[in-house]
Amino acid sequence: MEKNAKSVNQERSFGERPGVLRAADASLVRAWSITALAIRNLFVNKLRTFLTLLGIIVGVASMIAVVTIIQGLNETVANTFSANGSTVFSISKGPSVITSREQMLRVGKRRDVTEEDAEAVARGCPLCWRIGYSARGAEIVKYADKTEENVIIRGITLSQFDIEDMAAETGRIWTKNEADAGHYVAVIGADIVKNVFADAPPETIIGRQLRVRGATVRVIGIVAPLGSILGVSRDNFILVPYNTSQKILPGRGSLVINVQVEDPAQLDNAKDQAAAVMRTRRGQIAIRTGDEEEFDEGFTIESADVFVGLYSDATSNIYLVTIGVSAISLIVGGIVVMNIMLVSVAERTKEIGLRMAVGARRSDIMRQFLTEAVVIAAAGGVIGLFLGFGLANLISLLIGFPTLINVTSVVLGIGVSSAVGVISGLYPAWRAAQLNPVEAMRRE
Repeated sequence: MEKNAKSVNQERSFGERPGVLRAADASLVRAWSITALAIRNLFVNKLRTFLTLLGIIVGVASMIAVVTIIQGLNETVANTFSANGSTVFSISKGPSVITSREQMLRVGKRRDVTEEDAEAVARGCPLCWRIGYSARGAEIVKYADKTEENVIIRGITLSQFDIEDMAAETGRIWTKNEADAGHYVAVIGADIVKNVFADAPPETIIGRQLRVRGATVRVIGIVAPLGSILGVSRDNFILVPYNTSQKILPGRGSLVINVQVEDPAQLDNAKDQAAAVMRTRRGQIAIRTGDEEEFDEGFTIESADVFVGLYSDATSNIYLVTIGVSAISLIVGGIVVMNIMLVSVAERTKEIGLRMAVGARRSDIMRQFLTEAVVIAAAGGVIGLFLGFGLANLISLLIGFPTLINVTSVVLGIGVSSAVGVISGLYPAWRAAQLNPVEAMRRE
């Protein structure tokens, strides 16, 4: 008996499966026919559909362009400051970027960083692998009848070439004997080749002489182009031995000490060792603000992550504001979609009544109009996606930084636009589904 009952149950279960499959097939056919009908209705009014798309296209394009451009800028800044950034830090009188008047006054009370400080750090920091220092100034450079203003003159130690990973693409860098003797030799950047020597062949520039503040320096090498960042060139410089710069540059300003470690994992410990040496040499500076007294260490230690952090802080608000403006465009686009869908419901009231009279369910009507809204928004999202990437590429070519196209941007563009379509289409679709078939058929 049990065996017979089991076989009967199996027969029933097998007998029910074709019905389940038929129901699933019917649902798929129904869904496909609703989608096809929605798409066909959109093509009936091409101009209205296109005008509806514009709001979504503008919103998505601006959002994708902003995200792509900022990602490219972030990559450029990170690569620029982190070429050796994971192993290099600097010690200076003050931070590279001063953000307040109070900070400027505090830095002004500090003593200059000197060669003796660099030598003390070299002795007291076992983890400091390479140590170099530099002085700089912006000067007028002359060659024959050509004059170039605001050229960065840097007096650097020989070790700075290794720390900054600079090499002479043409010619050579100076020797230790030339550095110690303070010879008037120079290694120049690509902008000097272009602006001062009128893009002459690099080989012909070697040996020519430049005038800087009344001194004459002989070009012995040309550094490979470093490029620009945020539209500012990094190749407008002349490098001379540090001892030579002390005879050319006016006064004896504060130096910048650059330190490199062998292993990135040693960077923080090396910073601590260098800071301990500087604290011992300089002590703390008492600064009175009102009735309170604060203490300042008298020096600044920075690494690449400081510059990247400053850049991120500076651009984060711009990023949020631009994304907010793009979001407003999408909201406006969503309102346009909703209005157009409400107009479509009003125009097709009789059609809706006829469909419901011949068996269409309210859910079918709602699904049709919701599908139309989503298709419009998704199509606008896809068009805006390509338009945004194209705009980002154009801007990147003009400014000179890479564009980063990733999956997140694609998902963001299509996902947000589809969500706008769903939200904007819900009310018109619900309103269409609630129509009374009899009254709908009577309406003209």
